[in-house]
Parts: sequence; structure tokens; C-alpha cells
Amino acid sequence: MKVYLDNSATTAVDIDVVKEMLPYFSDIYGNASSFHSFGRNARTKMEKARSLCASLINAKPEEIYFTGCGTEADNIALLGIAEAVCPSANSRKGHIITTKIEHHAVLYTSQKLEKLGFDVSYLSIDQEGFISLDELKKTIRDDTFLISIMHANNEIGTLQPIEKVSALLKEINKDRKNKIYLHSDCVQTAGKMSIDVQKMGVDALAVSAHKFNGPKGVGFLYVKSATPISPVMFGGHHEGNIRPGTENTPYIIAIAKALELSIEHMESHQKQVLFLREKLKSGIVKAVPEVLINGSADNSIPHILNVSFKFIEGEALLARLDAAGIAVSTGSACATGDGSSHVLAALGIDPIAAQGAIRFSLGHANTEQEIDYVLSVLPEITLSLRKMSPLWKGN
Repeated sequence: MKVYLDNSATTAVDIDVVKEMLPYFSDIYGNASSFHSFGRNARTKMEKARSLCASLINAKPEEIYFTGCGTEADNIALLGIAEAVCPSANSRKGHIITTKIEHHAVLYTSQKLEKLGFDVSYLSIDQEGFISLDELKKTIRDDTFLISIMHANNEIGTLQPIEKVSALLKEINKDRKNKIYLHSDCVQTAGKMSIDVQKMGVDALAVSAHKFNGPKGVGFLYVKSATPISPVMFGGHHEGNIRPGTENTPYIIAIAKALELSIEHMESHQKQVLFLREKLKSGIVKAVPEVLINGSADNSIPHILNVSFKFIEGEALLARLDAAGIAVSTGSACATGDGSSHVLAALGIDPIAAQGAIRFSLGHANTEQEIDYVLSVLPEITLSLRKMSPLWKGN
């Protein structure tokens, strides 16, 4: 049996999404920035997709900028807002706040901003992966202009209190001359749970299609009207001068369709995935000794389960599971080769236990039979690997 449990890395493209995008490769193939009828036709379809994406997150069409992926959207948001607020080298002394468990798209961009002269503070998290609003409030300074906090963590699934953060900023901004803007990486939540930019109170957020059964290579950035943002790439006037380059019309059509379908079936998919995750979790805890469930049990996205198998190397376990036809990961696919997880380190997980962490990420295509199969082979695999460890004292 083949079982795919790495849906947080990427998902299969929905057949209806494929059908929707196919005509834009051969029939409606004009450049959407061209003025002739071929281009105008493509532009009309693309703008309909933009309006659809906007409506699905309660935004305005002009607030949606299509990108090549979520990582690019994060980069444009952080670098673009920083450039707009502090346009000269002499003014690059502003303060940015993010967290220690952000995706590398935000962490590495924050590090780049530090090299450019900005000051960045990285918030700690508790044992379940939550930031502290009190720490956030204490960290804010007179020169703070941007806060970036992910909606849900891609390794452990913990949901951050974004609405509470935005409410806090709303009160703080009342008494400030320089506004603090709020950005959120929503790559793991878009298409999986409701995203309403008005309720969330964010000024910018990032989305990636391939996390909700769309194709790889397309995402979008939401930027609230009147939020200052400058281009960080150059070469054309596409996407409101924010993201140059010929628009990828087929994939733009696809992200709109994928998001529409995901939201249409969201309630049933959430129930199914949550049931399967809980079955998998309880089965592992019951059948495999010396395991640690990482993240929040009560406030997390339903499709991620992160488990540390003590006295085992995660990569060895991944390889054995792969040989049994089961696809999982040891963390973020974008961090492969980077060593141990910065997320688990921030949680305070023992380094040895962190080395044995596996992320199971489910999708609506998974079945109960597949979970039963995983639970049937996992105990034997873990036992065989532990017998090779000099630290294991079990039987």
C-alpha cells in the first residue's frame, strides 16, 4: 500500500483545477499585459480570478498580488514594507518583530533585513508553540514598524492568536505617529480553514496554491489598501508595479479555482482530516512507547501531527517508512539539509528527542484504511530501529 502523509509539503492537484487551467496553455494563451484581443481576453480571465481570490478572503481585488509562491509573497511583504517605510540607507534603523518559529521565508528575510541595518526581535514561544502577547507588547518600541507572525506553524501546526495581536496593535496604533503593520504567513492555513482579512486585522498575508490542491509555482500576496509597500524586483509594471514579470495566467486561474473548491468543501474536509489525525495520534501513543507529541493539543490546524520518537533518528525512521510505502517528513521540506528543527529547539524539546521527530501531515484524500496500515507497521519499525540504539533499554 502507498500512503502519502506529507500534505504540508505539497498536495496533489485537484482534477477539476487541472481542467480549469488547461485551456490557458493552448487556447487562451495571450500575454495578459498585451493590448491586442488575445491579451485582453487573458487579462479579463485573470482579473476574474483575482476578484475571486479577493472575495474568498474578504479582500478587495486591487489588494491581491499574484506571485510565484508563498516564499516570494513573504519576501515581497517584508522587504517591500521595510523599503517603503525606510527608503534610504540612513533611515534603515527601524525595528521589526517576528518569532523564533517562522518559516525560513520569513526568518531568512528577517536576517537579510538585519544585514541592511534594521533591528529584528525574535519572540519566544511556550511549550505548545504559542507566543506571549505580554512579551510582544513589551518588545514593541517607538521605532517598531512591522510585526510578522505566522498563522499556523508548518511543523507543529500550532495556531497563533493573530486576531488578538491585531487587536493589540489597533490600540497601540491609536497613540502612535508611525503605524505598526502586521504581516502573517498563511501558507499552512489558506484553503484549510477560513481566512478573513478583515476579522484577522492583518495588513499583509501570504498564500501558496500547492498547499490546497493547486499547482506548484503560484501564490498571492494580500496587501491592505494604504499599506506602504515598494517593489523589490524590477523589470515591468505587472501586478501593480509590485511583482514584475509576465503573468502566469494558467496558474493564476488554477489558484483561484483551488481556493474556491477548498473553501466549498472545507467543513467536511476538516472533520475527516481531524478524525484521521486523532486516530493516528491515539494509535501511536497506544502502540509505541517513549513518544512525545509536539505542539498544541487543543489549538492547532487539523492536518498536522508532529511526533518525537525517542532513541530514533528521524531520517532513519523516514527511510524505513518510505520503504514500507509511507511518505512523511522530518519537518519542513524547505528546510531539508538544514539540520535539526529550529521550531522544536524553540519549543525546548530535548535535542535527542528532536532528532527523532516526524511530521505526519494529512489531506482529505487520506483514508482510515491508510491510517490503519501506518499503525500496523510503525511499531515494528520503531522497535527495530531502537534496538540499534545504545540508549534504548526496552525489549
